[in-house]
Amino acid sequence: MRQYVVDDLRYSDHEKLKTLLDNTYGNSGVDGIYWIEIAADVLTPVQASHNDCKPYYFAVELHEDKISAEFLVRSRNNMRCPCMGLATGTQLKWIIDFVEHLMSETGIIN
Repeated sequence: MRQYVVDDLRYSDHEKLKTLLDNTYGNSGVDGIYWIEIAADVLTPVQASHNDCKPYYFAVELHEDKISAEFLVRSRNNMRCPCMGLATGTQLKWIIDFVEHLMSETGIIN
């Protein structure tokens, strides 16, 4: 799987990120996994037209020493649809910017 990874987190960094993610995105049902909704303005035309598949997400996984974001855009409503797939260039930038914003918002210097 392709992903964006920030590693070498300190324990205090992990706790800051966990608090922010828990409070903002809630529990996914799997410890350390967060489903982040992709902004509507970066959806592909196919994704934008598939109302039954919306909303679209990417997964963020938080470990004690790293945070990673998958470059897979998926629907939680329909697991087998051509609208799901590897993030486009615009979506890749959006996902990376999202993670970098988390790092900035929590005061973590990377």
